[in-house]
Amino acid sequence: MTHALNIVWNPSEGIDLGFFVIRYYSLMFVIAFGLGWYIMKNIFERENESIDKLDSLFIWTVLATLIGARLGHVFFYDWEYYRNHLMEIILPFRFNPNFEFTGYQGLASHGAAISIIIAMYFYSKNVLKRPQLWILDRVVIPVASGAIFVRLGNFFNSEIIGHETTSPFGIKFVRDQFSPSDAVNATQIPNSKEAYHAIATDPKFASLLDQVPAKHPTQLYEAFCYIFVFAILYFLYWKTEKRKSQGYLFGMFLILLFSVRMVVESVKESQGGFESALGLLSTGQWLSIPFILVGFYFVFTAEKPVEE
Repeated sequence: MTHALNIVWNPSEGIDLGFFVIRYYSLMFVIAFGLGWYIMKNIFERENESIDKLDSLFIWTVLATLIGARLGHVFFYDWEYYRNHLMEIILPFRFNPNFEFTGYQGLASHGAAISIIIAMYFYSKNVLKRPQLWILDRVVIPVASGAIFVRLGNFFNSEIIGHETTSPFGIKFVRDQFSPSDAVNATQIPNSKEAYHAIATDPKFASLLDQVPAKHPTQLYEAFCYIFVFAILYFLYWKTEKRKSQGYLFGMFLILLFSVRMVVESVKESQGGFESALGLLSTGQWLSIPFILVGFYFVFTAEKPVEE
């Protein structure tokens, strides 16, 4: 199999400070939320809204994103497992077969989207005192920028990977092919981090590296496309009068972002869920369709611009 770029992906887990490791995945979330706060600060200043309300928005959005994404994964993708392990929905470890710290593995963007929409209803009613669509038209801009960094975090985690490919974009994800225990057993190196490094770089383990197929880096595909989603929304808000058309930016966000999902899902490995029952499309594609349709509804029914 020929790999034009011949990239072997085996990143470290994060920045090792000696006493603490800052995981790249977590760092990407921090950047996403931090940049989102800065973008919304500029928007609030333009709209003459109190920065105090921005702090509340930040808290509402962070909680809605994390809770919604977690529950989305549980119910959309892995309910068969969690129905028998309910405590693992909220706890970052499992007890069976042995106690193991797992972190919160599994976050679904569709669940985050639903949760943010719900949270913005209560935020707009109880804090902002403006129509829900007013805040949705604006919060989608930092959400789109955040999506870029979340997918980069997935890339660092070697997760949400595509099908095998011979295209020039194929990447060998070592940690996707070998679990930590598999890497240790295959190399006889007791430290999994060192075992992964040996597979990726030591010619002695070239036969193991040959077992790692090149796959589509679908996380990067999505991150790259989300740059354009963010740029379009940013331009529409700052350079046109579309921000005055209530619901338009929100609708465009749903159409653009979930259309990207529809396309990229076609080369992405199955993430589970109910796709086996429905067939034809992946779970992510089935979940994206309602969002796209709702997006078209808001775009075509958006109120005409009015003078502020």
